[in-house]
Amino acid sequence: METITNKTLEKLKYELVRDGVVSYETLEKAEELADVQRINIGQALINSGILTEDTLLKFLESKLHIPYVNLEDYTPDPKCFKFISFPDARRYKIIPLFKIEDVLTVAMSDPLDLFAIDKIIETAECSIEPVISSENSIIKKIDEYYKVADTVDNITLSDEEVESFNWMDELHKEEAGEEHIQHVIRAILKQAIIEDVHELNFEQAEEGLKVVFKNKGEVIDKGMVPAILNSAFVSKLKTLSNLDASVCEIPQLGKLCFKVENTMLIASVSSFPTIMGERISLKIYKPPQKLDKIITDEKAKTTIMQALNTPGIVLVCGSPLSGKTHIIYSLLIEASETQKNIMTIESIAKYELQNVHQCELNENIGFNMDKALRFIEFQSPDIIYLEGVKTRDAFEFMSELFYSDKTILTEFMANSMTDLRQKLAFDDFQSFKTLISCLVFIHSKDSIEVFDKATLQKYLA
Repeated sequence: METITNKTLEKLKYELVRDGVVSYETLEKAEELADVQRINIGQALINSGILTEDTLLKFLESKLHIPYVNLEDYTPDPKCFKFISFPDARRYKIIPLFKIEDVLTVAMSDPLDLFAIDKIIETAECSIEPVISSENSIIKKIDEYYKVADTVDNITLSDEEVESFNWMDELHKEEAGEEHIQHVIRAILKQAIIEDVHELNFEQAEEGLKVVFKNKGEVIDKGMVPAILNSAFVSKLKTLSNLDASVCEIPQLGKLCFKVENTMLIASVSSFPTIMGERISLKIYKPPQKLDKIITDEKAKTTIMQALNTPGIVLVCGSPLSGKTHIIYSLLIEASETQKNIMTIESIAKYELQNVHQCELNENIGFNMDKALRFIEFQSPDIIYLEGVKTRDAFEFMSELFYSDKTILTEFMANSMTDLRQKLAFDDFQSFKTLISCLVFIHSKDSIEVFDKATLQKYLA
């Protein structure tokens, strides 16, 4: 893996020495640190406490004669977001501020990145005037404002609409352009919410893009986005999900935020290349609830709380889309009220949880489950949520965590208790199942069973 560079700082790093800002030896050490941690040299200097971010930015301002703008109290013009897509803004760490006539002023952490400037000029079709800003503040503003500017409108559910709603009515409206596509996406999501469907798939076909709902194992054909709109639809859906719309040859994973009756819902969005074109799968996750809203039996809740406070594995089981992640998040909320160090390793963080250190895997830079497992113990976690553990190495690592006095939360797919017993009977699970301190089994959303260690071990024996 290459070190993440900053062309501006690479060009001016020896000016730091000549001006007496840092010594040559300090600069060399910062370069070594940047290489090891795969960060740019400026971030290495700041992280090491050698320079403050303010000192570094003002140094660049004086050398480049490019103004420095503090974005903390600055409000960009939302009308300018259309000139730079969300993926480009994140990739180049650049955010548009305002436009006067044919000149778009943008904040950049790396104003000498000519490739980024050329790319933005090409897509925005106007001149670019850069100013210098903190990398962290740019990323913060991008996440804050692009979510507002480029998201699905709030979905409302009136009784009359629920009875007669069909997303294809929106498709057939006499509209054109990007806004129409966004309305169609919104209508499909609304249809899924009305029908209480949590998994949607968009599949390529000769006639266009098939819209398929999956509910309790049943696959339901919900119509077709015509071929003429196929490309625009996929591009808009990927952009809304923070995926790179220009890339279709490799799988991508992102998330889509949308509101239903002013309640924010999150869906994981997975794109996967096929010989017919990209297949996109979308899974909707409801906001987590407090544990006592889900587990009303006091004895069951006591069993769970004891398991969260002792080393062992808390296993949440159920059929696909039964709500395993929903329960896990409720357990994390409950645990977060303690003073414990709680960490997660997830493909996508479905919701941000207070007092929980959530970590998202990123295969694009080689940060996979195996690497996360090797390094997470250095963070001294007390409680760890490991999403979708399936490899033998991962199961063995959970045993190691147990012997290090850790509490582990994870889920396992089983359609019934009999199915679970049959699966755990395999030799690969012999050590794993002896470490389970609590089992939460979801039979249905209205039927959740909790087993303590003693009861479970008798059942699995």
